[in-house]
Amino acid sequence: MKPDEIGATYDRLAGHWDGPDFNRRNGIAQHRRALHFVKDRGRAIDIGCGSSGRIIQLLLDEGFEVEGLDVSAEMLRRARRRHPGVDFHHVDVGAWEPAVRYDFISAWDSIWHAPLERHEAILEKLCGALAEGGVMIFTSGGIDEPEERSEEMMGQPIYHAALGIPKLLEVVAAGRCVCRHMEYDQWPEPHLYLIVQRAG
Repeated sequence: MKPDEIGATYDRLAGHWDGPDFNRRNGIAQHRRALHFVKDRGRAIDIGCGSSGRIIQLLLDEGFEVEGLDVSAEMLRRARRRHPGVDFHHVDVGAWEPAVRYDFISAWDSIWHAPLERHEAILEKLCGALAEGGVMIFTSGGIDEPEERSEEMMGQPIYHAALGIPKLLEVVAAGRCVCRHMEYDQWPEPHLYLIVQRAG
């Protein structure tokens, strides 16, 4: 699926993440772990921020100047309503060009929707967008080899892809980042998250 198709899927599903039945604790403990490695609480960005605002609120509470980015216009409409003072970017992460360096980047359950052939470049870009000593948390499929698949989520078409753990770690190292933590946090599902830090 192309990024605009992913955006259209999330436009139709945005209310789920903005609604009362969504588990707003999803991913928060993992982000708190990542924040232990942060040295400077300057700029932060939530890649694929969605409409729940939970990660943005956590980062605001931690003292960061926060931005959000998402490919879904409806997700961002809802996000702006929840956090009117935050700067949001309506753009595909593959086309986005960071104008500043960030002390913290979250890409929770987001970049795996990008086409597989763009994953390496996106991860390189995000590593390069970190300030020295900056920290990034991101999710991937916990598999060994590159894989992509299309399926349905809540009755809507969706796409997932993953580089595989060996390639992920190779790209992270090439981006001058060190893997500080890697965990299957939803076992037996192969949901993997990594915390990486840029050398500095």
